[in-house]
Parts: sequence; structure tokens; C-alpha cells
Amino acid sequence: MAFTFFFRDLPVIEKAAEHAVEFASGRMRFKVWDAGCALGQETYTIAIVLAEKMGKFAFKNLRLHATDYDSANHFGDVVKAAVYHHDELKRMPEGILEKYFEPADKPDHYRVIETLRNQVHFEYHDLLSCRPIGTDFSLIVCKNVLLHFQHAERVKVIRMFHEALLPGGFFTTEHTQQLPQEVRHLFEQVTPNNPLYRKR
Repeated sequence: MAFTFFFRDLPVIEKAAEHAVEFASGRMRFKVWDAGCALGQETYTIAIVLAEKMGKFAFKNLRLHATDYDSANHFGDVVKAAVYHHDELKRMPEGILEKYFEPADKPDHYRVIETLRNQVHFEYHDLLSCRPIGTDFSLIVCKNVLLHFQHAERVKVIRMFHEALLPGGFFTTEHTQQLPQEVRHLFEQVTPNNPLYRKR
């Protein structure tokens, strides 16, 4: 799904990051899955928020998996290159552009710094396969994707996310998406009016 932008739904991402960082404190590996990452704006937003909350030493333990199905549009090449036009970076909070981006070879383009790029690992993945890319995730983010699926498909994909999470791990989605009745018993909502859920 290609529609997204940097720092979209920032309060949701910040709350998810806050809980996940606390949950993963002391672990050798902090695994996060951004499912449906499109061109990487959301992925690198997550990476920046986590870097701000974790500090340099702890951030090295992060492995941020970014996946999308749209190989026809070469999303993976864009995510790995991590080069974006200046117009896409105008929503950045003050100081973030200077701290986490550097001028790219193309005029008016900036590249995500290597420290962040090294923690992001992209692969093509079809969520409707219902096969997780791994296990033991502390946080799974899936925004602007589930609303495109049929009800039964959403149920299956959320069950897959539940299986991929560590016990007590977190899942967040769109504000407009409520958990289907069939999977509500698998999670508890962390805070009211925020689509952040903890695996039971």
C-alpha cells in the first residue's frame, strides 16, 4: 500500500514505541515488524522514534523488519536506498532532519543516515499468505493495510501477528480499525482511544 508519509500518526507510533522499548529492555535482540511498509516513510519514522527513546547503545540491539508485497513497484529498492525528496520531509519535528538525514547525490534529496539504515531489513512478503516472517517480535506495526482486506482475511492476518509476537508484545494498527470480535480475546487494549494492543 503506497500511501503514507513521514511522521504520520506520530502519537500512536510514539506510544507504541514507548511501551515496546520498556517491554524489550534488557533483551539481547529487540525485534520490530513494520508490515506493509510501502516506500519506507513509516519504517524510518519508527526507527527515528525508537532511536530517540533508546539511545545509541541500546539502539544497536534493534532489528526492524520492513515488509511489503508490491514488488512490481520496487518498494524494496526505495526502502534500502532510503533517499527521499525534501518535500517529503517537511512534516519533520524540529531538529530531526539535521540529525537523521544527510544530503544525497540528487539535488533536493536526503538520505537516512547509515546508523538507521543498518537496523532496517526489507523483504517482500504477502500478508495474506498468513505465514509470519519470524517470531519473537516485541512490536508489530500494520497501518493502512488491514482496511483493504476482507473481514475473514483481517482475522487470519491478526492471528498470524499474535503468533509472531512475544508473550506480552505489542500490536498497533489504524485508528479506524477495531479488532475483529474473533481475535479480541487474544489482546488487551493498552490505553483508551489508541489502537495499541498487548498480546495476552
